[in-house]
Amino acid sequence: MLYIGVDLGTSAVKLLLMDGSGRIHKVVSREYPLYFPHPAWSEQNPEDWFTASMDGMKELTSECDKSQVAGISFGGQMHGLVTLDQADEVIRPAILWNDGRSEKETDYLNQTIGKEKLSAYTANIAFTGFTAPKILWMKRNEPENFARICRIMLPKDYLAYRLSGSFCTDYSDASGMLLLDVAHKCWSEEMMELCGITRKQLPDLYESYEVVGNLKEELAKELGFSQDVKIIAGAGDNAAAAVGTGTVGEGCCNISLGTSGTIFISSESFKVDCNNALHSFDHADGHFHLMGCMLSAASCNKWWMEEILKTKEFSREQEGIVKLGENHVFYLPYLMGERSPHNDPRARACFIGMTMDTSREEMTQAVLEGVVYGLRDSLEVARSLGIRIDRTKICGGGAKSPLWKKMVANIMNVKVDVVENEEGPALGGAILAAVGCKEYPDVKTAADSIVKVTETIEPDGELTEKYEKQYSKFRQMYPALKAVFQNLGEIGRASCR
Repeated sequence: MLYIGVDLGTSAVKLLLMDGSGRIHKVVSREYPLYFPHPAWSEQNPEDWFTASMDGMKELTSECDKSQVAGISFGGQMHGLVTLDQADEVIRPAILWNDGRSEKETDYLNQTIGKEKLSAYTANIAFTGFTAPKILWMKRNEPENFARICRIMLPKDYLAYRLSGSFCTDYSDASGMLLLDVAHKCWSEEMMELCGITRKQLPDLYESYEVVGNLKEELAKELGFSQDVKIIAGAGDNAAAAVGTGTVGEGCCNISLGTSGTIFISSESFKVDCNNALHSFDHADGHFHLMGCMLSAASCNKWWMEEILKTKEFSREQEGIVKLGENHVFYLPYLMGERSPHNDPRARACFIGMTMDTSREEMTQAVLEGVVYGLRDSLEVARSLGIRIDRTKICGGGAKSPLWKKMVANIMNVKVDVVENEEGPALGGAILAAVGCKEYPDVKTAADSIVKVTETIEPDGELTEKYEKQYSKFRQMYPALKAVFQNLGEIGRASCR
């Protein structure tokens, strides 16, 4: 049988076709617009997601036996607020994960309600990217729209709703809404009351590998699929990427160098750090995970290359970088503020340490290193909990760079396992579809069978020692500049193309 994984990203949807053995038959993608109507705002039209996904599925399956398509599942951008009215019409453009308008609402939740209460209710504290602050923003600033809300859902769940008619979400994606009691896997009554919403407005909860319904008859006909095609709940993009890299089970780690950057640590038991510097979420395998998320990762390199250097020759720009661990230039990777571990929407990107002899290569190197230093900040929080991480998988667009992978291995002092297929959330979605259709008994069995490691980058002792000294300098910089960031004024416009 054949399984479709849909990776609903920020700038495009990627669709992957996989058979039961894990062989990837085809991958296609479709882009859609991203809108910035005001400073710090980031929005999309949910209809664009659906149109692009349907168009992509037609191309994806144009050369296969469509009768063999058995299931469709998802990995989706997290935290976005999608609202529908009684007639199932989208009330307003979706407010995305990288939208910073809800700073006041986030402060209200963290400071007035209190971080301790939020952590007790949800295992997490408020971040501007999370869904609950967006709901409060809508309640305060668009009361007429707020009053029309019949259904609240996340981006990938809008696709599931359009495809199957099932008003649903999964635990991993719901964990990032600040509405879910993560430890007990149920909606938080306290958070619903705080946000002024009811249980009826929230979707039904499923494990990521559970079937939520069948493909609608009219859509099955349009696509040429069987009406028996199952729609499986899917997962948030990071949990889906973790499945796609085999990061399932106790103490496994995955680093994603995508538009945003994440360090994802899977666990069979619930954990939370006392400062809530890391997100404590449910995992797509039915268990739990800790996650550090930085808002700008590969997008830092994209910005530097395309907007500043005016080039698309990413690999060529890295060719002259040879003095690893010796760079006198540092870069703080906070183009859109920062989430983990600082939770500071006013943090800003900057270069530090430039002199008259600073070269183009050194600044490029600083951008790449700064992203890894930022991810290591979250790794150190996990290590403070007694979690031992000595190796990690890696995925995302940045994982295609041999130099960046070498930096990860040596800045973090871990072995970096490169998997055969770096398709991340799309592959994870397809694996979840296969599990939902009973091709495999559980997610771990499926991931162990399908995901193959093809290369391991080992840290070099001498280089790791050099980077240890460099990292100790880096970690002093944000605290020294925090007050400066707070006084810079209005948050600038987020940019993610």
